[in-house]
Amino acid sequence: MKVKLIEDISIVKQAMKKDTSLVAVSKTRSIEEIRKVYDLGIRDFGENKVQELMSKIDDLNLDIRWHFIGHLQRNKVKYLVGKVVLIHSLDSIKLLNEIEKQYALKNLVAKVLIQINIGNEESKTGIKIEKIGELLVACANCQNVEVLGLMATIPKGDEESCKIYFCKMKNAFDKLKNKNIKNIKMKYLSMGMSNDYKIAIKNGSNMIRVGESIFGKRNYDNNQEE
Repeated sequence: MKVKLIEDISIVKQAMKKDTSLVAVSKTRSIEEIRKVYDLGIRDFGENKVQELMSKIDDLNLDIRWHFIGHLQRNKVKYLVGKVVLIHSLDSIKLLNEIEKQYALKNLVAKVLIQINIGNEESKTGIKIEKIGELLVACANCQNVEVLGLMATIPKGDEESCKIYFCKMKNAFDKLKNKNIKNIKMKYLSMGMSNDYKIAIKNGSNMIRVGESIFGKRNYDNNQEE
């Protein structure tokens, strides 16, 4: 099987600050494509479907740091225990309770980001920023979950529109960083994808999730449904 030409990853790296983490979004990508990016030195890869992630973990068997970046159904949490370094999509107390339960069974601590629906879009998951307080209280009472920051996917728009949403996220991140809440550390602000990662970095992101700018245009024929 011939692998599509992968774009020069240095284009992405040139826009990154020294403390910015790069997660290569490998959803729908073939094993061959992932290996090619891995050989370029990338170790953090993100998947948004549990079934596809489990298959790739088994097939690759490499020292990859896997991130789960998609909407997480409660009945799929058990499959992620011990398999991912970071869950980017905590968005409800019900999901939090399931993560706590499943990780406690293996005596492990889940590292998570709280997903914020900063644009209040009905088509997207994530908690509204004004409702985050109750979730933070619940997180503080956990024994097997540690919050390491926030994640957001912003509404599509021009550069000025993007900047507004990224700034809102950075303000929320900074406010939480100044609070002393058990189990909560504002280490990562995960925002910015192929179409807006440069703007995100300029406005406070220190973790970007990039797919097409690394792999090229996506081939949806490889997509696996759960």
